[in-house]
Parts: sequence; structure tokens; C-alpha cells
Amino acid sequence: MNLNEIKDLMAQFDQSSLKEFSYKNGTDELVFSKNEAKLVAETSPAPQPVVPAAVPTVAPQAQTTPAVEAVSESSASESVAEGDLVESPLVGVAYLAAGPDKPNFVSVGDTVKKGQTLVIIEAMKVMNEIPAPKDGVVTEILVENEEMVEFGKGLVRIK
Repeated sequence: MNLNEIKDLMAQFDQSSLKEFSYKNGTDELVFSKNEAKLVAETSPAPQPVVPAAVPTVAPQAQTTPAVEAVSESSASESVAEGDLVESPLVGVAYLAAGPDKPNFVSVGDTVKKGQTLVIIEAMKVMNEIPAPKDGVVTEILVENEEMVEFGKGLVRIK
């Protein structure tokens, strides 16, 4: 990817309503974010390992334990639901309904047919319908309305 293409992507991202954008192609990888709080959160774990040497070990353990528990809880909830995972084919904003006053495309327990729209992902002002890959029953919806999703993130589980 050349410099002009990167500058063009940066300009489009800056003008869009997206909060985060990532692009990966072979050896090239770009990540843009307008989330200042997230950047602080991502950079704060690096200084913490240096600080515990001067701070009693009780404080870092208290800080790391909730994070470990949160990961364990999310892993446990994912393993409980049955069915095949429908993953996001692109980066964008997920919408569970066609509009704010419209009903959701699917709900947990709904029977879906192959090709039926499960979610819409907006990327670069284009609405991309994500279809059901097979007939089945929705066992879990893994995203919230208007949530930013990455490539490969689980959207829905179908059994």
C-alpha cells in the first residue's frame, strides 16, 4: 500500500462517523481510532508492570483479578451457547434493525432461513447485509445495536 492510498484512507476515516477502523492485508496493517479513552486504556497496561516493583503487590493483584474474571465470564458465556458462529466479514458498525423505529432483523429463538438478513454492517457509508449461512434457530446475538465490529468478530450463533 503506498503513501497516497494511506492518506486517502485517513481522510475518509476522518470524515466518517466510524470510531475505529483497521485494515490488514498480508504484511500491511493499519489501525485508526478516534477513541481517546481506548488509546489510554491500551497504553496503560504497559506502564503497570513497571509500577508494581515500587508499589506493594496487593494493589496490582486487585487490579488484575477483575480483568481475569471478566475474561473468564465472557468465555464461559460463549461456551454455553450452542450453534455455529456467524462472523463479521468486514470492519464497521453493526445494526440489528433497518432503522431506529424498525424491529430487529432477528431475536434469540427465531427460526431463520439461509440468506435471511441477520445484521447490517455499515462500512464507509455502505450498508452491507449479513445473511444467514444456513437454516436454523438463533441461539445467541453477540453484538449490540450500533456496536463497532472488527473483521472476524462473532455476530450471531445459529443452531
